[in-house]
Amino acid sequence: MPSLSSARYGKDNVRVYKVERDEATKTHTVTEMTVCCLLEGKIEESYTKADNSPVVATDSIKNTIYIKAKEYPVNPPELYGAILGQHFLDTYAHIDAANVDIVVHRWTRMTVDGKPHPHSFYRDGEETRNVSVRVARDSGIEVSSSLNGLLVLKSTGSQFHGFVRDEFTTLPETWDRILSTSVDATWKWKAFPSLAALRDDVAVFDKGFEDARAITLKTFAEEDSPSVQSTMYKMCEKILEAAPKVDSVQYALPNKHYFEIDLSWHKGLKNTGKDAEVYAPQSGPNGLIKCEVSRT
Repeated sequence: MPSLSSARYGKDNVRVYKVERDEATKTHTVTEMTVCCLLEGKIEESYTKADNSPVVATDSIKNTIYIKAKEYPVNPPELYGAILGQHFLDTYAHIDAANVDIVVHRWTRMTVDGKPHPHSFYRDGEETRNVSVRVARDSGIEVSSSLNGLLVLKSTGSQFHGFVRDEFTTLPETWDRILSTSVDATWKWKAFPSLAALRDDVAVFDKGFEDARAITLKTFAEEDSPSVQSTMYKMCEKILEAAPKVDSVQYALPNKHYFEIDLSWHKGLKNTGKDAEVYAPQSGPNGLIKCEVSRT
C-alpha cells in the first residue's frame, strides 16, 4: 500500500527588489533577492484525495513574500526569512513548517569623483549571499548562511604532492601551481527557539557573513597551500573561532585548472616549469573538494 512519506510545496524564483530611502541624507540602499518559500503540514489530502481545501495557493505565497518585504526589513536576509516563515505558522494552523531560501544579488554603490554616489550601483561579480531558514513548530528556527560563487585565483603559493601514485596515475607532483576556485561556504547557526530570540541576536548575521568572507580571502591568499583539503579545513576552523554561535561550517571548492602549454615545438620556445607564463584555462573535468567541520 503506497503512502505519502513527505511533501512540501510553495513558490520558487520570486524576484524581489527593495529600495530604502533616507530622506535626511537623500541616500538610497537597494537589495535584490530571489526567494523560494515551501510549506509543510497537514496537506496530505491535497495529494492523495485531490482535496485542495488545505492548500495555501502558491500565488498567495508569492504575494506574502512581497507584502512582508514591504512591512519589514529585508536585511539581514536571515531575519527576513525568519519573519516570512513565522508568518505562515502564525496564520495557518495546519502548516507545521516553512522553508525559506533567499539568494541576495550584489549591488555595490558607485564611487564618483571620489565620493559614494547616493543612488547609483553596479554589479561587481556573480557572488551571492544565500540564506536557508526553516521555521517549524517542533524545532524552532534553523538558519544556515552561505557565501556562493566567490571566484578567486592566485598565481603561486599552492602545492600538491605526496598523493597516491599507482598504475592509474598520470598527474605530476607540483610544488608551485596556480590555484583557483569558486567558493561555496555555508555555516549553520545554533537553532533559535523563537523569532524573538533570533531578533535578540540579529547582529551576528552580518558580522558572520563579513567574517566568513574575510577569513576565506585572507586564508586563501596568505597560506602556501599544501592542498585544497588542508586550506579549506583551516578556513572552517577560523570561522568557528570567530562565530561562537555557529555549529558547523561546510565548504565546496571546485578546482579551476590552468594548464601549462608546451610551446617547445615552436623554435624551442620555453613555457613550462619556471618558464611558464602562458596557460590554458580549463572548463572541465575538474576536481571537487568538500568538507564539513563541526563543534565537538
